[in-house]
Amino acid sequence: MQSTSPRFRENAGEALRDASLQRALRNIPTGFIKKRQKAADRMPEFEDLRDAARDLKNRTLANLDFYLEEFESKVVANGGTVHWCSNAEQAREAILCICRLVGAETVTKGKSMIGEEIGINDFLEENGMTPVETDLGEYIIQLRKEPPSHIIAPAIHVNKEQVAEAFFEAHQDLDADRNLDQPTALLAEARGKLRERFLAADVGITGANFLIAETGSSVIVTNEGNGDLTQILPRIHIAIASIEKVVPTLDDASTLLRVLTRSATGQEASVYTTFSTGPRRAEDPDGPEQFHVVLLDNGRSEMMGTEFQEMLRCIRCGACLNHCPVYGAVGGHAYGWVYPGPMGAVLTPSLIGVDEAGHLPNASTFCGRCEEVCPVRIPLPKLMRHWRELEFRKGNPAIRFRYGLKAWALLARMPWLYRRIMGLAMHTLAGWARGTGVLQKAPLAGGWTAHRDMPAPEGATFQNQWRAHVARNRDSGT
Repeated sequence: MQSTSPRFRENAGEALRDASLQRALRNIPTGFIKKRQKAADRMPEFEDLRDAARDLKNRTLANLDFYLEEFESKVVANGGTVHWCSNAEQAREAILCICRLVGAETVTKGKSMIGEEIGINDFLEENGMTPVETDLGEYIIQLRKEPPSHIIAPAIHVNKEQVAEAFFEAHQDLDADRNLDQPTALLAEARGKLRERFLAADVGITGANFLIAETGSSVIVTNEGNGDLTQILPRIHIAIASIEKVVPTLDDASTLLRVLTRSATGQEASVYTTFSTGPRRAEDPDGPEQFHVVLLDNGRSEMMGTEFQEMLRCIRCGACLNHCPVYGAVGGHAYGWVYPGPMGAVLTPSLIGVDEAGHLPNASTFCGRCEEVCPVRIPLPKLMRHWRELEFRKGNPAIRFRYGLKAWALLARMPWLYRRIMGLAMHTLAGWARGTGVLQKAPLAGGWTAHRDMPAPEGATFQNQWRAHVARNRDSGT
């Protein structure tokens, strides 16, 4: 996937001006946030479970080489094959080689962020094959020739009318006068089209939520059943995953599944949780003839032992995106690469470099909601601060930011001047609000006021309020 992360500011501006996108993003609070909270409230031990999930991932990362080797040995013992790939190019070539073994023409795919990371769809097309996304959201954005805008809801930016438009354009063999006004009609049409592809596919590619070292199994979590059809019907099943997806045991996978589904969609359990262990055996009624696992590093081993290792705990639930005010305002495409939101602001610079993605760690209010809801307690604000520090030391920030910070540092070293300037600024801004409590325009805040009102300052400055507080306590003897 081609990165546009250096254009984050421009991308964000375009997103804020996109009325259709803004309408779609308003569904996030009811679709994700409230459901997650209800699911957490129904489980008294949820916070303890988050601690257990964090500790489990930390123990696994501390012994990652051991568990990866154990996973490979179990896959091989079950009749499968593991392909170790240090970068995206090696992963693409490994998949192409497997597809050519059976002369594949049609390749069905389950939803996979690793597939996006290595750009597998475009690569297969360039080599004469037809990749077909089978997750409904992924199928919609494939028809629209767009990347996903969310980890678990790839078409969250698309409204019903746009889906119908894409279907009319892509499915021209169907009645041009058919009615696609209702979601059920859209779903039925997609199901009919995808059923043909499931039956025609020679190879099925899925991602993996987890890889289990104890059994050599891959695990996928879906709500549509497309993942099962993708890996059962074709002759070859390829599971693609990054190296940090491995977990030691089935019990460990169970622990992570309990926090994953609640954090992602607010479900007690997903509709389908599928474990795949090797190719079809003689006594099995169905399944693939071959089972391959493509293991991708692509920069993750370089994160080990650094301040960014904690990011490798991520289980791709999307909770940090759903609760992030920045993501909620601009959506996923503004981030310019595979991984959006707070997790993307940390992971993307790790994988493609701070020179390419240095804007992303700045796309945060540092409200802390992302860390508050993360099921494996990744300290995302802390990690974003690390990237900001590294970017600053490399001299990447624009001149206006560097000199702005120097001016602020100078002012902060002169408290008497700081107090006077802040007091004058508050008085002036409060006057501009004219008693309304909001500012429709403010100097140096055009990026804010162009899209929403800014709360006007009220009352005394913090320093004045603090001095008054100290004085009251002193007078009362407390």
